[in-house]
Amino acid sequence: VTNGGKTTLAEKLKKMLPNCDTISQDDFFKPESEVETDERGFKLYDVLDALYMDEMVKSIHNWLKSPASSELVAEPENTHDNLKITEDVYILIVEGFLLYNYEPLNELWNRKYFLTLPYEECKRRRSTRVYEPADTPGYFDGHVWPMYLKYKNELEENASNIVYLDGTKSQEELLSFVYSDIIQELKKLSE
Repeated sequence: VTNGGKTTLAEKLKKMLPNCDTISQDDFFKPESEVETDERGFKLYDVLDALYMDEMVKSIHNWLKSPASSELVAEPENTHDNLKITEDVYILIVEGFLLYNYEPLNELWNRKYFLTLPYEECKRRRSTRVYEPADTPGYFDGHVWPMYLKYKNELEENASNIVYLDGTKSQEELLSFVYSDIIQELKKLSE
C-alpha cells in the first residue's frame, strides 16, 4: 500500500542486519513522459507498465550473483547473538508496491511481507507527502486506491506464503516482528 512504511521498514532492517542491502522499486519508475495517462488525465503510476521491471529483475539477479561485492552492503549498527548464523549469509531486501504481481520475481523470495492500511489512514498519509509530479485532485480516489485494491485482490488469489502486516502499528512493532521473523528464517536456513 502507498505510504504504508515499506521504505522506512526496509532501511531500519538494513541497519540491524549484517550483510544486508536493499533495492527499492521506486528507483525503477519510468520518466513522466513515458507513463501513460488515462481518459481523466491521471498519470498511471500505480501499474507495472510505469516501471522498468526488467531492469529491476536484472539488478536483483546481479546482486544475487555477487552479493559480497555490492558497494551498498554495510555492517549493522546493532548486532545480536542470534546473528552469528548470518556471517556467511547475505540478505537482500527488495521493497516496493507491485513486487508480488510480477511473475519473474516470484521465484526469488524467501519471505514475503505485505503492509496494509485502511483507506482513511492511507489517504491521510498520502496527502502529507509531496510527489514529483504532484498528485492531481482526485488522483488518490481515482487511480491510487483502486489500483491498490486491484493488485491486492490479484495477490490474494495467486500468491502464497505472504505475511500481512498492519501498517497502522508503530514502526517499532513492525520492525520487531519482521526482524524476529527474519532471524527465525535464517535459523531454519542454517539448519
